[in-house]
Amino acid sequence: MTAMILAQANPVAMPGPTMFWLGVVTLGVIALLGGIFITKYFNLWIQAFLTQANVTIVDLVGMSFRKVNPNIIVRSKIMAYQAGLTEKDGLTTRALESHYLAGGNVPNVVRALIAANRADIPLSYKQATAIDLAGRNVLEAVQTSVNPKVIPCPDPTQGRNTIDGVARNGIQLKVKAKVTVRTNLDRLVGGATDETIIARVGEGIVNAIGSAETHLQVLGKPDSISKRVLEKGLDAGTAYEILSIDIADIDVGDNIGANLQALQAEADTRVARAKAEERRAFAVAKEQEMQAAVQENRAKVVEAEAEVPLAIAEAFRQGHLGITDYYNLRNVQADTEMRSAIAGTGSNTRQPVVSTP
Repeated sequence: MTAMILAQANPVAMPGPTMFWLGVVTLGVIALLGGIFITKYFNLWIQAFLTQANVTIVDLVGMSFRKVNPNIIVRSKIMAYQAGLTEKDGLTTRALESHYLAGGNVPNVVRALIAANRADIPLSYKQATAIDLAGRNVLEAVQTSVNPKVIPCPDPTQGRNTIDGVARNGIQLKVKAKVTVRTNLDRLVGGATDETIIARVGEGIVNAIGSAETHLQVLGKPDSISKRVLEKGLDAGTAYEILSIDIADIDVGDNIGANLQALQAEADTRVARAKAEERRAFAVAKEQEMQAAVQENRAKVVEAEAEVPLAIAEAFRQGHLGITDYYNLRNVQADTEMRSAIAGTGSNTRQPVVSTP
């Protein structure tokens, strides 16, 4: 009876249904957020805690806000710590996040650092990230440092199967080589790659063959090519260190010297023929000119002979030539014609015709 009187006197003292459901909803939201948190972060945090990777809950939440995949960062850091690498080696959570945000391959960098550490190869985290951001596969570079790779020379994918050189005696040699290299991590950023190595080795082989007096010297000592090429320091400025150059195969090609001499002889023959034809044409033209000159001179002779009778007639009229002198002239002319006929030159000798005035 007393409780009922108190309830009627203070109706706000007892919670109503609205407050109850509000509390239930609040607890549900908190439970849901807790479930999401546990599902998304708790598992990663437990893994990092058990392996002493030093990744806090705050770090995991911050990664989500910074658009960083926490799975990659946590697992990469766990992998590094399990291999003996710590934050003293530069593998801090913030450093891994920074490399991730820069577009780098964080797991590949960590694997490369682990491989370099196991092989006692000096490689810092800063150097590894620089190589990775430069577009090079840092893990492959470390593996090549441990296990050298072989580069075929020339590269068959470029359409050439041999390197062709010509010895001093004109014989062509076709060479296949294999270049064994290992990565030089200090020159990997900014250093030339396989194409430069292949080009330099090919140039060195051609020079070595061209320096040989005969092709037999090269066939007898193929290692002489390797020695001459290695002496040139072809790996300068490249991302590799050349360990060896091995001649895999040598074939004898064409006699380039003989072919060139034959072509030169044929060219010389054509030039000589052209010059001879030029001289012949000049001679023919000269002959035609001389014939024309002869005809011109003959015409002048005929013209001069036609003047003789006129001159004799004029001499008669002027009284400078008598009849006796005229007959003596005719006798001398007849005597000359007779002698020419006896000598057999009468057909070629034309005497002026003297007629009676």
